[in-house]
Amino acid sequence: MVFGELALGGTLALAIPPFFKVERGFYKSSAAVYLGAGLISAVGLGLLASRGYRPQAPRPATLWDLSAIWAAFCLILGLYLFTLWTDNGLVRARAYTFSLGVGLLAVIANALVLEPASFGLLAASLYAITAIFSSLVLGLASAAMLFGHWYLIDRTLPVDYIRTFVRLLGIALVADLAILILVPALLARFGGSEASTAARSLAGSELGLMASRMLFGPAASIALAWMCRQTLKIPHTMAATGLLYVTLMSVLVGEILGRFILFRTAIPL
Repeated sequence: MVFGELALGGTLALAIPPFFKVERGFYKSSAAVYLGAGLISAVGLGLLASRGYRPQAPRPATLWDLSAIWAAFCLILGLYLFTLWTDNGLVRARAYTFSLGVGLLAVIANALVLEPASFGLLAASLYAITAIFSSLVLGLASAAMLFGHWYLIDRTLPVDYIRTFVRLLGIALVADLAILILVPALLARFGGSEASTAARSLAGSELGLMASRMLFGPAASIALAWMCRQTLKIPHTMAATGLLYVTLMSVLVGEILGRFILFRTAIPL
């Protein structure tokens, strides 16, 4: 799940710097990274399906279906990557747009296939929302870190480009933190008996896990993003890139803890 969300969010983040004012090498190398992340999801889901693993509740989408969707995402993103060596802007734009659409479908389907059937429609929407915001924070943190390296290659790049990355990352992290607080509260109040019981367990037996998810995920990442913003006021892009490395690690730790909580309690965090 984490690799798929990284693939979608990172691909979306490629739209932040102006295409014709940045060396194409950034787009080539970054798109290749996100293509690799998407391939990990496609292959991983295919391997799970081949070994007979099935979600606990019957779902309209099987693991084979999810693997096929991720494979389609990789094919389209691969076409986008190929066009970066050409001047075919029309195909490049269409491939990029379609890859985002297919990637969004894959991320939402990935999340929904893990939802217990008894949780209901509210939980389904929260599963989708948390998956989308996880994609955003993973994509923005990784793309900002990757983009920071291009200031070593092109010394004329305006600092405003990476400032935009950091600003958007900070907004996404604050929104993600708010969602992590709201999701258990909404499920506990409106989610039905089983969802409410699972949500309330986060304030009881799973309180330590919940606190770790909040502290080592968005809370620490927000502080690091603020430090990046202050560093860019100097401006010192390489120091900010180093901080973005740490921010990406913090985001990854938070997301992995969130998946552990999801598989332990069925609450999407």
